[in-house]
Amino acid sequence: MGFFQIFLIGVGLSMDAFAISLCQGLIMGKVKIGKTAKIAFTFGIFQAIMPILGYYVGSIFSGKVSQYSNIIAFIILGYLGFNMIREARKEDDCCTDEGCSSKALLALGIATSIDALAIGFTFSFLKNFNIFVSSIEIGIITFIISAVGVVLGTKFGTLLESKAQYLGGIILILIGIKSLAGNFA
Repeated sequence: MGFFQIFLIGVGLSMDAFAISLCQGLIMGKVKIGKTAKIAFTFGIFQAIMPILGYYVGSIFSGKVSQYSNIIAFIILGYLGFNMIREARKEDDCCTDEGCSSKALLALGIATSIDALAIGFTFSFLKNFNIFVSSIEIGIITFIISAVGVVLGTKFGTLLESKAQYLGGIILILIGIKSLAGNFA
């Protein structure tokens, strides 16, 4: 898997964090560098750690299911993509009057990176795959997208929130379809 595919996966995975970052920017009203960095760092670090955890858990099972790896990747990515689109359709308002506390932000970091854990699991089926470089790339992408989300949220967050989740879901589904197509090539 190349840099561009990891980049697209990183973009897809970061859309939940982007939507929450938009809400936090909306709450802040104006850009606050410290709070923006805290939000972006929290999402970025969890998105970088979870694929590594998933990779090592998946490595335990990869020998037993490696012949089905493309199908498993398709199922996981498709599920995550459809779930992200379904979540975007909900009318939930992630914004509160006081914003996120540090404890709530940590919980959101974990919640938004569960899909990264599943992606790490699928990475374990790939041969000669450098999980650390890929995870750092995903973390940096999420950091940047989350920071941009906060800034955009201060300007017009409610317009972009669900569209970002739709985009993320579509990207994950398309990568899953590509993985499945590789099974028949």
